[in-house]
Amino acid sequence: MTQREEILRYAKDFFGTDPDYPWDGEPEYAVLRHSKNKKWYGLIMRIPRRKLIDGAEGDTDVLNIKCEPTVIGSMILRDGCFPAYHMSKEHWLTVLLDGTVPLDEITALLSMSYDLTDVKVMR
Repeated sequence: MTQREEILRYAKDFFGTDPDYPWDGEPEYAVLRHSKNKKWYGLIMRIPRRKLIDGAEGDTDVLNIKCEPTVIGSMILRDGCFPAYHMSKEHWLTVLLDGTVPLDEITALLSMSYDLTDVKVMR
């Protein structure tokens, strides 16, 4: 099972979230939304690797997640983590879904994103 599939299963099992595919021209872009407030807490995309890594070839799955700015600052120092692709770089992080970042760390970050975008704690 790919990390993409694992993340989608985790979102379903822990948050009851089925992915939303809102863009006809991007059928692999999966949005994870809260059921109550419809806020995004995750976005899975398939993008060219060169968008994140100079000179890289091919495509890769990535996950955009909302994070505390201090967490983003430390995470982007690690392999497989980047300032957000097509999102606010202050509040969102992009993580490669290619095995570079362990699944348990990704799911912990996804849980943080879910909590940060919950209607009760939204900022």
